[in-house]
Amino acid sequence: MQNLLRLIPKVDECLLAVLEDNEFETIPAGLIKKGIRQVLAGYRQQILAGKDISAQTLSLSVLLGPIKKEIHDLQQSRFRRVINGTGVIIHTNLGRSVLPESTMQMLHLAGGRYSNLEYNLTTGKRGSRYSLVEDLLCELTGAESALVVNNNAAAVLIVLETLAKDREVIVSRGQLVEIGGSFRIPDVMARSGARLIEVGATNRTHLKDYRAAITEDTGLLLKVHCSNYRIIGFTSEVCNEELVQLGRDHKLPVMEDLGSGCFVDLGRFGLEKEPTVQEVVASGVDVVTFSGDKLLGGPQAGIILGRTEIVDRIKKNPINRAMRIDKFTLAGLESILRFYRDPQTVCDNIPTLAMISASVELVDRRAKRLARRLRKSIGGCCTVTIADIMSRVGGGAMPEQNLSSRGVALQPADMSVSHLEKALRNLEVPIISRIEDDRLLLDMRTVADDEIAMVDSGLQQVLSPGP
Repeated sequence: MQNLLRLIPKVDECLLAVLEDNEFETIPAGLIKKGIRQVLAGYRQQILAGKDISAQTLSLSVLLGPIKKEIHDLQQSRFRRVINGTGVIIHTNLGRSVLPESTMQMLHLAGGRYSNLEYNLTTGKRGSRYSLVEDLLCELTGAESALVVNNNAAAVLIVLETLAKDREVIVSRGQLVEIGGSFRIPDVMARSGARLIEVGATNRTHLKDYRAAITEDTGLLLKVHCSNYRIIGFTSEVCNEELVQLGRDHKLPVMEDLGSGCFVDLGRFGLEKEPTVQEVVASGVDVVTFSGDKLLGGPQAGIILGRTEIVDRIKKNPINRAMRIDKFTLAGLESILRFYRDPQTVCDNIPTLAMISASVELVDRRAKRLARRLRKSIGGCCTVTIADIMSRVGGGAMPEQNLSSRGVALQPADMSVSHLEKALRNLEVPIISRIEDDRLLLDMRTVADDEIAMVDSGLQQVLSPGP
């Protein structure tokens, strides 16, 4: 063991050897040394643990390979572009909604130049950042007033803290959902200082349940749209109009948390009817909250719409400062909202809606293009077929909704499907896929036309014979 430990080269020796490669000239010396130390420490730990390490393995010429790889890994950006072959359109783990090119240009402008973020160009005085999108939101939805915070959980929190701190909030037991990251509506409510009052049963809640629960301590009637799960069968819930009237009778505000709000009726694409934001506003609720980066197809944001008197109170809440959005979110959101002014073209211009509305025929043509390329490039080492599969909307929206799709199915000859899946994840531009029935599937609903060549190249790199 001592002999092997003595064979491990010194850090300075490794550094000189690495710097002989011109590729590493621009990498900071401190980062190179860190990579060297981590590799050498790894081998040292293996020796001390009694692992079978040969003297040849510890030679500098052999160690240069893993050292250079470690340095490359340290130098590589942690935030990476990936190709989404999963078929999940609003993929929470993969960045949710993809933004259109014109929106990306606005983000570049917002970051690369000064802007009127909080400057009123008319008066020449300080302005409000919220005014940049408030008028657009009111125009598109019919709401009296609007406010945007950093995500929908923040939107729910600040509304509850403003309207119902130290008071009771009545909500149906069947609507106490858990959202992403194990956060639950009751937990968010507790942090706001509001007291939860559950009414009804898990599957059925009636107007009389809300009415019976109202006391002098009641501050708010809350409805939570169950966008990430469904209770089916013997069910009943109170419609907005009835709940709004009950609120009016008792001078109580009514709030709806839509979760994943949408401005377009997706029923025309064969999906189950989801309430649009416009419909919820028209039902008379006092305040509604929803996400900007799900079905809306924009950047991460929590959007609050409602009566002017209520939204003004929320704007004045001191915690609004901690939840405010930055210039990138504002620039991106305004760009996305402008597309909704033309209902005829909005689904073509916003990638999330374009993927949801894409016909099976269009996806099939994309799948056939990739399959033809792959049969030429890797057909000798992998079976390539077209598969009928199902895509998902994702993002905690439309839990029962599948979209008919087409995928390219791969069955490698000389490696396992799980090995292939892992190898694709470790490419310079990772390709994220899914495994079904011992086949690796690439759902072409979420693979863009200009990514087909990249997928072909990545698979060649992983599967083609060679060193």
